[in-house]
Amino acid sequence: MSTSADADRRYSVWVSDDSLGAFLRARRNAAAAEMYPFATPTARRVPGLRREEVAELAGLSTDYYVRLEQGREKHPSEQVVAALATALTLTKHQDDHLRLLAGLAPQAVPSSATVDPTLAHMLDAWGGAAAFILDPLLNFTALNPLAMALFSSFADHANLVRNVFLDPAGRHFFVDWQRAAESSVGSLRATMHQHHSPRERDALIAELRADEEFERLWQKFDISPKTRETKLLRHERVGEIVINFHAFQVMSAPGQQLVVYQPEPGSVSETRLLSLRA
Repeated sequence: MSTSADADRRYSVWVSDDSLGAFLRARRNAAAAEMYPFATPTARRVPGLRREEVAELAGLSTDYYVRLEQGREKHPSEQVVAALATALTLTKHQDDHLRLLAGLAPQAVPSSATVDPTLAHMLDAWGGAAAFILDPLLNFTALNPLAMALFSSFADHANLVRNVFLDPAGRHFFVDWQRAAESSVGSLRATMHQHHSPRERDALIAELRADEEFERLWQKFDISPKTRETKLLRHERVGEIVINFHAFQVMSAPGQQLVVYQPEPGSVSETRLLSLRA
C-alpha cells in the first residue's frame, strides 16, 4: 500500500523546488515597485516589493506572509490566495499555478501517453505545414514528415526543451534563442503538472536544471504558455524561415497540444519550408 511518505518522496523534486514560498518570493522580486502607491524615489535595497508591502497590499499580517515565504505555512485559504494574486498582479496562468501550489487547484487529469492514430494520420496528411504533438513535458509524441525535416538538425526528436537548451543545434536553429528559451520554460512550467509520470517529470527537470541558463529562467517562475506567435528559424540547408506558430489543446487527450508551424502563403519562407520535403 502506498503511504503518505511514499507520495512525499514521489513528488520531492518538483514540490521542494516549486514550493509556495519560492513562487511568492520570485513573484515579489519581479514586481515593478514603482507601479504601487507606496513606492518612493529613494533607493531600494531589494528588487521588487518588500515582504511587508505585499502583506499590506493583500491585507495580511507581515508575520503571516513571512511564514508563507519561509514554508512554515503551506495551506493558505482561497481568500488569502486571491488577495495575494491581486497584490502581486499575477496573470491567469500564474494565479492557477499559485492555487496548484497551495493545494486549491482541481486535480489535473493525467495526460495520455499515446497519440490517437486518427490524429497522427491527420498530421501526416498536412503537407504544407510542419505539425507535431507535444505532451505536458513538451516531449514530441508525433511529428509529420515536414516537421521531421525541419528539426533534422537536432540529435533527436525527443523533447523540445532539451533541443533548446542542451542540443548545440538549438542556438543556431532558434534565431532569437533567448525568446525561445523563455517561451519553452514558461510553457513547461504551465503544463508539467499534467504529465502522467511524476518520476519522468522530475528526471527531466533535474537534467535541465544542470544547465545554467535554464536554472536562471526556472527560478523566475514565469508561467506563460504560448498559443501563437511569429518565429524566425534557421535551417542548415535552406536558411532562415519565418513561421507562424499556433498551439491547440487536443480535447480528446488532456495535456496534449497540437502545434503547427506555417509560413505566410506565397512567401520565400514557404518556398524554403516546402523545399525540405524533397
